[in-house]
Amino acid sequence: MPELPEVETTRRGIQPFIENQSITKMVVRHRGLRWPIPEGLESIVKDQTVHTIERRAKYLLLHCDTGTLIIHLGMSGRLRVLDNDDNINKHDHVDIFFHNGYVLRFTDPRRFGAVLWTEKSYEHHPLIAHLGPEPLSDAFDLNYLHQRAKGRTSPIKTFIMNGEVVVGVGNIYANEALFMAGIHPSTAAGKISKKQLAELVDAIKKVLEKALLAGGTTLRDFRKSDGNPGYFAQELHVYGREGQACLRCHTPINSIRQAQRATYFCPQCQSH
Repeated sequence: MPELPEVETTRRGIQPFIENQSITKMVVRHRGLRWPIPEGLESIVKDQTVHTIERRAKYLLLHCDTGTLIIHLGMSGRLRVLDNDDNINKHDHVDIFFHNGYVLRFTDPRRFGAVLWTEKSYEHHPLIAHLGPEPLSDAFDLNYLHQRAKGRTSPIKTFIMNGEVVVGVGNIYANEALFMAGIHPSTAAGKISKKQLAELVDAIKKVLEKALLAGGTTLRDFRKSDGNPGYFAQELHVYGREGQACLRCHTPINSIRQAQRATYFCPQCQSH
């Protein structure tokens, strides 16, 4: 699944081509995504200008004249900027044509993504209103995480992947941040010391910033908007490395299941 760095990489990739550009037409081939694409959306967005492109959590927000297009990449979705609408395949669900000749294409083989519209402030949209702070913002700090963790019995990995606590810390980056902070993923959130929480906040920010610099993690279903993969996967310390030697202490990496997700950790470096 594309996570925060991949979505931000996509935003940065498409921004120069479509920001401040007017939409000449929109073609919807399949409305049956995770949430159906609204009927009549093609008419609504026609002749509107995309003024800015923002990211909130893993949602891309295309702010137009009278509202905002909300795009979610789901499990396997991607956005590409093309200079024509040739070579359409069965998973190319939406094309947005711009006055400058470029086409923004939404492709989603598993159809877990979304293309929605709101005329109200996007902050109040039901998919966004409940979300926690951005992990790279000043709002996500030790005091905030300490307050949210008090009394919580859920495992710390599950806790930091909860979008109502903090957004965008997906499975890969949760594994990596916990390793960096030396925290066992099964430790109850409320049992972690303030010192360790400070280290975890710092680790989450560092691992996400590093992934952003690398252009997002290479996943089977994800490619950047220019068609090239990201390269952060080459620097993963624990994720996907079960049985391999820890890069820090050489102990074999372990794997367990948490909330139906694979969790990787070093039993020596993350013993507490």
